[in-house]
Amino acid sequence: MSDAAHDQLASVVRQHAGQLAAALMRVTGDFATAEDLVQDAVLAALQHWPAEGIPERPDAWLFTVARRRALDGFRRADNYRAKLAQLQWPVQPADDDRLRLIFTCCHPALPRQAQIALTLRVVCGLTTAQIARAFLVHETAIAQRITRAKRKITDAGIPYRVPDDDELAARLTEVLTVIYLLFNEGYLATTGPPASRDLAEDAEWLASLLHQLMPAEPEVAGLLALIRLHRARAAARFGTDGELVLLRDQDRSRWDREAIADAVRLLTRAARRQRPGPYQLQAAIVACHAEAEHFEDTDWEQIVLLYDMLLHLAPSPVTRLHRAIAVRYATGAQAAMAELDDLAGILGEYHLYHATRAELLRELGQPDHARAADRRALDLTANPAEQAVLQQRLAWI
Repeated sequence: MSDAAHDQLASVVRQHAGQLAAALMRVTGDFATAEDLVQDAVLAALQHWPAEGIPERPDAWLFTVARRRALDGFRRADNYRAKLAQLQWPVQPADDDRLRLIFTCCHPALPRQAQIALTLRVVCGLTTAQIARAFLVHETAIAQRITRAKRKITDAGIPYRVPDDDELAARLTEVLTVIYLLFNEGYLATTGPPASRDLAEDAEWLASLLHQLMPAEPEVAGLLALIRLHRARAAARFGTDGELVLLRDQDRSRWDREAIADAVRLLTRAARRQRPGPYQLQAAIVACHAEAEHFEDTDWEQIVLLYDMLLHLAPSPVTRLHRAIAVRYATGAQAAMAELDDLAGILGEYHLYHATRAELLRELGQPDHARAADRRALDLTANPAEQAVLQQRLAWI
């Protein structure tokens, strides 16, 4: 199957699998049953569609497969007739069915890795094997996570609903975190084509879906803008041989300026609600980079101020590290080094701390200390793209 056909197949499955899962969850009243029915349908689609072609009504095709499996189970249930009456085509899900599904998958009672796996499987329609390949984890481990998560949902009586207003903020934070981690896994983890579907694309789709369902939530719009701003620059991140290209060296003519402008407009609309949050601020920082025509045009002073606001809302040593990088260009290497010195005890095992320190030491005329810092960074990272950059630095005379 061609790459284009594979991408179309993945898009169709993702579009309809989540909607079908939400509708089946509402009809069956059981999360595990609904999820199993959808997976049977997805697996059947992956087996038949590459050879037979995508049907004219893929949603109806998936529903028919799921319905056949459901009927086998319902015939053994006391409420067979009532369930059968509900399980008719076309499915007419409530407006917030998929929103309920997302919040159920990302319930805080579930471990974070289980939330991610369950969201990918139930909402995005990935198979267990696809999730395992994407995260470079054995399929058995993913299957166990999903099984334990489904059992937890059933045993703990986790409700299939959108949280009440008084608990929405905390629960929404959990949902956004899962999408953000999913994006990072897809965008930052590897150099070449992913083993499965593009996780960064899945994260953008989830953020877009959440924004459609919750258009008044500025942090949802902020995360969607953040993801789109990063993906708009993705074409320039790697060279012809797959090597990582640093921001200052990227060919900015390859950036998707239209996508950047759309993301900035989305972020601007969110900012008008005057409810700033970490994702909006991160997106604003990326926008400062994305809107600069040349690296030298970057508004570093504005970026430092945005980092100050971000640290006020969400203190983090890694954010302090990124702020120090901005200080380097706004004020100078010496000022940035002073900030890094304060982080030595906290980020001593973080490879980007040592890689940043190496750049500052090199700029301050201390090449031997810079090489030692680069070696330490190389020891601490398993990312092939980052390893290649550090090895290139160490090869410099």
